[in-house]
Amino acid sequence: MAADQKPEWSDPSNPDLCSSVVRKGQELEGQATSLQKSSRFKKRNTQEVSVDDLYNGVLKGNRSILARAITLVESNAEHHFQKAQELLQKLLPCSGNSIRIGITGVPGAGKSTFIEAFGEYLCSLGLKVAVLAIDPSSSISGGSILGDKTRMEQLSRNPRAFIRPSPSAGKLGGVHRKTRESMLLCEAAGFDVILIETVGVGQSEVIIRDMVDFFMLLVLTGAGDELQGMKKGIMELADAIVVHKADGENKPIAEKTRNDYNRILHFLQPATKGWPTKAYTCSSLTLEGISRIWEMIQSFEQKGKSSGVFNERRKAQSREWLYALISDQLHYHFYHHPGVKNQLTKLENEVIAGEKTVASAVESLFRTFFDSTI
Repeated sequence: MAADQKPEWSDPSNPDLCSSVVRKGQELEGQATSLQKSSRFKKRNTQEVSVDDLYNGVLKGNRSILARAITLVESNAEHHFQKAQELLQKLLPCSGNSIRIGITGVPGAGKSTFIEAFGEYLCSLGLKVAVLAIDPSSSISGGSILGDKTRMEQLSRNPRAFIRPSPSAGKLGGVHRKTRESMLLCEAAGFDVILIETVGVGQSEVIIRDMVDFFMLLVLTGAGDELQGMKKGIMELADAIVVHKADGENKPIAEKTRNDYNRILHFLQPATKGWPTKAYTCSSLTLEGISRIWEMIQSFEQKGKSSGVFNERRKAQSREWLYALISDQLHYHFYHHPGVKNQLTKLENEVIAGEKTVASAVESLFRTFFDSTI
């Protein structure tokens, strides 16, 4: 074997200061000189599934195929867009038969704990439950940070449940921009209840109202929420307020908090016409109050459908969805326009340097965009 050598980045004048050495590899007798791929570890076949296979798998309730369909819909790749739209178009007649429930609240309110207890209860009634859990996005990988699926260990093992964590990807309102599409896929797969758990980001979390039938706000005791609720616009959008963790020594405090909220709600306009918003208590630890919340949601659905408010809300949500997608498409095509991409950095530097006004820079970009698209 050759003598040990110092690496090239060591200081020649002070070789003793560098403890690293470079050694030549020793070839064993009978060993292949080239690196060979181990047959023990093989890359899984990542061949794309056809639209027909996805369609049939989703309709059969295959959770693995459903997960792949959601991945396709959430993809930002251009070549996946048409395939995803074709799948959604085929599955659209099979959707719309579930109750969509949005669950939000401040971080620490126990949203995941409540959803697991609530989901387990619904599954025990023979219902199929899908959970779309929106997590904060990692600024590095872009994926979910908290990983709600790992925090709903029991529910994730239930054969009647399906949990899909998705990163918010910077979307305001604590939801993923493709949550609506994912919801339609879950409905086509035969799930009776769709639970959408949001990130929990406070006042901006109002977009969830435009995609669910029933909107639930989870709160805690002793956190000043009684007064904060008067300032939060999100409280005016809730169909029910649930004081969570009402167990043990905290139970009487939770009852007092519930009464405080009911007094506040008395002065607010109901979020849904004909449905008075009220506060409730429950405990995911003792399961007390869980069944009462489900009975309340069933009453909401029954009254909403009989009065026509339920269907009117869904029609309004479809209209909002249309305009939201128009805005997303315009945003995407503008920033991916070759001329805009070429000009943007130059104009940005000119604005920063004070050589051009912001309005004139924007006008120049839009002129470039429209001149080549008209």
